[in-house]
Amino acid sequence: MRIGTALLAPGGDQYGGKGQPPLELSSFTSNAAELEELGFDNLTMPEYGHDPFVPLGLAAEHTQRVQLATNVAVAFPRSPMVTAQAAWVLQNFSKGRFSLGLGSQVKGHNERRYSTPWPGAPGPRMREYFLCLKAIFASFQNPAKPSYFEGQHYRFTMLPPFFNPGPIGHPHVPLYAAAVNPYMVKMAGELCDGVRLHPVATFRYAREVLIPAIAEGAARSGRDPSGFDLIGTPFTAFGRTEAEVAKAVETVRKQIAFYASTRSYHPVLAHHGWEDVGMELHRLSVAGDWAKMAPLITDEMLDAWVLIGTYDKAADALRAMVNAIFPAVHIKFTSEERRDSAMLREVVQRVHAI
Repeated sequence: MRIGTALLAPGGDQYGGKGQPPLELSSFTSNAAELEELGFDNLTMPEYGHDPFVPLGLAAEHTQRVQLATNVAVAFPRSPMVTAQAAWVLQNFSKGRFSLGLGSQVKGHNERRYSTPWPGAPGPRMREYFLCLKAIFASFQNPAKPSYFEGQHYRFTMLPPFFNPGPIGHPHVPLYAAAVNPYMVKMAGELCDGVRLHPVATFRYAREVLIPAIAEGAARSGRDPSGFDLIGTPFTAFGRTEAEVAKAVETVRKQIAFYASTRSYHPVLAHHGWEDVGMELHRLSVAGDWAKMAPLITDEMLDAWVLIGTYDKAADALRAMVNAIFPAVHIKFTSEERRDSAMLREVVQRVHAI
């Protein structure tokens, strides 16, 4: 099993509505080099209030082997050409180690945070977005014979030689969709290289709803679903001692409550019969009552969402809950956990042995 982690991971305070600390350059230079040395297969940059592309350029400069990815960049505030240019540069700088993970985000964030119009359902627009990206990448690599795209939402019909960045040595930029609903996963199975599964998807939901949707999408384009890369991002509550595990459990309650308050993710809750909890979490988030949200996440919910245990049992937890579903896993280790290099190395080695 492959294992990845984020260059920048939010902590409990950030999920609890208390903001985040300023960025440090070392987070993407010396930190990236250390994580590579510890054996991680994949390092990602999320878009938690920061641009996800620039830090990956710094990480590419200070690493040699590890794969790099956006997990994920928000698509709609950026045109396909803007996204394609950033991805092409990173793929070239990293010598083929970059993959592009994209997500739609929800209507409220697009309109009110990103100042981006929301003209309709996100699924059909994401489909066109990926098709347009493929046409742009093909045109970058073959300037003499550009491949154009015209859809309902996006058009790419011009690329003068002056503005074409030109061919690179590793022209295939793997495309990953961030997804949690069947339409988006089905679309990814048809068009993309993989899915970066949102952590709000429970293990049962992934197995019963999303994996069949991937197979259906792959069948549309005559692809073998066994070659599709499904990356799981489970919630975790690990620690050196049982006391640390208990503390981590309370932190992960905040994380789950934060995500489960978003109505776009409520089909996952509905699959388990937790619709009423989802609506109450949404109401509290709109009211700004963040501190009241975490207690609504029950132990039953934690069992469905979270890998819990001491670090020496982390690999066993992954083997039991994840190995049958995902070929790769992404774990968001906290800043405190990252300071324990010996523990991280051991977890990575144990996961690789699965």
